Amino acid sequence: MSKPDRRQVLTSLAALGIGSSVMQPLFTAASAAPKSSLTSRITRFEITPTKLPYYEPVREALTGSFQLQNRFQTSFDPTMVKIHTDDGLTGICNAMMRSPERIESTLKRMVGHSPWEYLHDDSLAGILVAVYDLVGQAAGLPVSRLFSTNPKEKIVQTWWSQCYPPALMAEEAKRGEGLGYKVHKVKARPWQDPIEQAAAICDVVKRDFRIWADANSWWGSVGRTIHFCNRLGQFNNYFAIESPIRRPGIAGYRALKGKVPLQMSEHMTPDPMPYIREGLLDTFVIGGPLGKTLIKRALMAEVTRMPLWVEHSIEDGINQVFQAHQAAAFPGIEYTISITHVLVDDLMKEPFAMKDGFYTVPTKPGLGVSLDEDAIDKYRTS
Repeated sequence: MSKPDRRQVLTSLAALGIGSSVMQPLFTAASAAPKSSLTSRITRFEITPTKLPYYEPVREALTGSFQLQNRFQTSFDPTMVKIHTDDGLTGICNAMMRSPERIESTLKRMVGHSPWEYLHDDSLAGILVAVYDLVGQAAGLPVSRLFSTNPKEKIVQTWWSQCYPPALMAEEAKRGEGLGYKVHKVKARPWQDPIEQAAAICDVVKRDFRIWADANSWWGSVGRTIHFCNRLGQFNNYFAIESPIRRPGIAGYRALKGKVPLQMSEHMTPDPMPYIREGLLDTFVIGGPLGKTLIKRALMAEVTRMPLWVEHSIEDGINQVFQAHQAAAFPGIEYTISITHVLVDDLMKEPFAMKDGFYTVPTKPGLGVSLDEDAIDKYRTS
């Protein structure tokens, strides 16, 4: 197979079908990148399955809360991947695929191809992060500059807690605040009183520590939602509720409009426009995919001024940083969310350091971070 030249790479970028304002940073990167980087090929890959137990102070409560949701797990198991090219670059990622066979087959078909061929390809799941890492390194740009010519320097990362007893919820909120976080997402479930949780948290954090509750549809009805929102709204720290009613819930959100003191958020639906046109929500929460689909959603958020809270890469340090790069690039992304702090390790050499509520996005080429090889060896499963 012949190697692509610069013109072929630029033609491939143009064929991605995304607005020119988003593609311009990639055109610029491709035009400025050394010819050798555009014609480089993926030569090999490494796959390392890992198992990350829960951080000990939350282990029992986290496992117990998951069990009450018919979720029986005691760890998160990211599959770490390295992709190597013939010009000496290495891209890293968590594959974010459940099937080992799918991971291996996907990587095998990429061997012999240029990383530039796979930009924004949602079918790659988490492997796409390694593609962005490679392209950023080749162009000498941080990943955020592959999406925007003028990304933000800092983004707001959100602390996260499962549905813990009030005392533990307060301890975790205090831990997050001590580490520099200013926003906290807490899970609301029937086996803990959300009002007691709120009282415990707000008793130990400062007034500028902002909290939103995620009910994941457990409150069910409009009436219960109004009741809990009115109670939570009495706490100055609480500012939003996520997914309070059963899905699909457009009729319920119509009934809730203007009746609660908190911002209303819901996971983005296949057709978000009715919620936007009728002003039923204040924000959307989104998970994957993390390439072309996320770009389109982020542009929609910017145009409609309906911000996104992004949680597509929650369980390892690599993708936590990747989320930060995207949030820096797209004004429509307000918060990023991950859960690495409830695991024993995030597998990264560089700490995810928060200060005064913000994370400073790396400016080195690519993701700008590296794996902690000692941690990888410690938690590998094969």
